[in-house]
Amino acid sequence: MSFDKLFTPLKVGAVTLKNRVVMAPLTRLRNTEPGDAPTALAVDYYRQRASGGLLIAEGTHISPTAKGYAGAPGIYSEEQVRAWQPVTAGVHQAGGLIALQLWHTGRISHRSLQPDNDAPLAPSAIRADSNTNVRTADGGLARVPCDEPRAMEVSEIEDLLEDYRRATDNARRAGFDLVEIHAAHGYLLQQFLSPQSNLRTDAYGGSIENRARLVLEVVDAVVGEWSADRVGIRISPLGIFNGLSDVGQEEMAHYLVKELARRKLAFLHISEPDWAGGPALTEAFRQAVRAEYPGVIIAAGGYDGDKAEAVIAKGYADAVAFGRSYIANPDLAERLQQGAALNQPDLATFYGGGAKGYTDYPTL
Repeated sequence: MSFDKLFTPLKVGAVTLKNRVVMAPLTRLRNTEPGDAPTALAVDYYRQRASGGLLIAEGTHISPTAKGYAGAPGIYSEEQVRAWQPVTAGVHQAGGLIALQLWHTGRISHRSLQPDNDAPLAPSAIRADSNTNVRTADGGLARVPCDEPRAMEVSEIEDLLEDYRRATDNARRAGFDLVEIHAAHGYLLQQFLSPQSNLRTDAYGGSIENRARLVLEVVDAVVGEWSADRVGIRISPLGIFNGLSDVGQEEMAHYLVKELARRKLAFLHISEPDWAGGPALTEAFRQAVRAEYPGVIIAAGGYDGDKAEAVIAKGYADAVAFGRSYIANPDLAERLQQGAALNQPDLATFYGGGAKGYTDYPTL
């Protein structure tokens, strides 16, 4: 199959992608502790993949309380800003563009990862039926059940918004071209969206509008710190992951998409549910989202080149993010364009791969 659509330029907010191959944010857990800063390995890792149209760097926690995985990077300290600068410079020198994913894991965390061993934050004090990675005494990684969180106070919301603002400014100073807000995969912002994890009775719980309030406030805070054409968001409508199932939550999905469209963001990144065991998105749902969101849509979830070309040709997406195949093929864009064979991904190299007790399927 020829890729007439996949290898054409695309305007995404303030930047223009040379092609429509996007690298999905891939949690690698290779960063320094303490400090949560990327290392020289990250410089090589991202530079090697710069032939894609846009790289979205791994989920990066916006504050110490946002951390949910041992070995994940942060973007809240000057040390972290300095450590990210060679990464972005390397990608730019190789002719690429790179965004940083802003991440708060919420209840997908463990006390050992939190300041003063406090309980993780969440919309409600409901433990996630999921696991996370912690550091063992010998320096390795182990998979353990998430700890029970505590419900955030309304007074803490403004602190959270300030964390997002600060992280956005830090990402800009670190040299990133864009930021992506992580509102998918069962982490904090999706925890507020979901009636399974959000049992609040205040302005952030109950109705669809209330449960979506925090996500939209975060978007507005990040846009206010930089600009809408430098901000994207990742959502996983109707998905199943990290102890949440939004199957059947079409009304919330459509409300959120419409509200995001009003904000004229650089892109809407949709992680589709079937890669993690959920039902495939229907044609009707895709058509409705396309009608509701006139801006750039990035699709993700178990795509290969042919499927990517087809979804762009149908107009349901403007670009496609690849995850597992990008781990195994740093030159993925060239291989797709040339029709070359791909290396097969090795589960042991994925997010948390090799951790004691690791049986979970990897995230995209």
